[in-house]
Amino acid sequence: MDWTSAQLRSLVELTRRGTVTAVADALGYTPGGVSQQLAALEKVTGTRLLRHTGRRVELTDAGATLAAHAERILTAHGEAVEALERTRNEVSGTLRVGLFASAAAEILPPALRRVRELHPAVTVRSRDMDVDEVYGAVAGGTVDLAIGLDYPDVPIRREPSLKMVRLARERFSLAVPAGTAHGRRTVSLADAAEWGWILPLADSYYGRAVLTACRRAGFEPRVLHEVTDTAATLALIEAGVGVSVVTGLMLRLRPSRLDVLALEDVMERHIVVVFRSFAEHRPTVAALVDVLRKEAEAVARAETRQAGRVGYGAASPSPAPCTYG
Repeated sequence: MDWTSAQLRSLVELTRRGTVTAVADALGYTPGGVSQQLAALEKVTGTRLLRHTGRRVELTDAGATLAAHAERILTAHGEAVEALERTRNEVSGTLRVGLFASAAAEILPPALRRVRELHPAVTVRSRDMDVDEVYGAVAGGTVDLAIGLDYPDVPIRREPSLKMVRLARERFSLAVPAGTAHGRRTVSLADAAEWGWILPLADSYYGRAVLTACRRAGFEPRVLHEVTDTAATLALIEAGVGVSVVTGLMLRLRPSRLDVLALEDVMERHIVVVFRSFAEHRPTVAALVDVLRKEAEAVARAETRQAGRVGYGAASPSPAPCTYG
């Protein structure tokens, strides 16, 4: 049948996300565009694939059957692209990259400059997305690879179809309003048990990781402000309304006057790149992953050079440096 990858991907994403609006957000279409893709797929197959129940859309039995096969078709398509690239023995083509805000600001720009120098025939198209969505975006074929975060306390589910490569390991510190450190350079999480906290939503990976660390230290954090945006979190700390854990990468998003205390507790996050397992030897994917690794090493060296010179609060020590590898 003469269907397209876009039509099949819209159907597959509908099984994952449940609504046309969510599919549109994931694929970068308008809801009307998604509806058109699904309607065109019904016309091509001559089969009713969807049913409307109130304001929601559900798959019929035929739709669910096609969706299961569509995943295999899309996987085969990706494997064919990878095989063709290998036969050409050249690094060229287009890569779609998903990434979260910190990566968009600090990691991808220098990597893109290096890719342009080393592999001018490669075109990279990037897309900012919620960090908790990047794994699903890779699995669903919305992007070819993505930069994401993995927390040892709340690790991302490992799937055979996805490969994850660690680019960086960042250790968290505690950011407090300027002038409140009173000469202290280190602190334990337990010391902050009675303080007011600024944290992301508890159902996010980041939120669950912080809650797990605090509970391991013997307390439930008193959350005053639920904030997802890192720059907003830093602004609230600067305003003196709470504390939060931070990394060096997070601190560079917004110059702020605050104090940063090294945490005695070990709390880390890993910056990772995720791609589908069959694409591991795809020349363009391998080239970009290699560049990302080297840029991560460069950032690590810069972090080391800046240690002792970072100007956050007047009395603040430097944040705990990142380590990479």
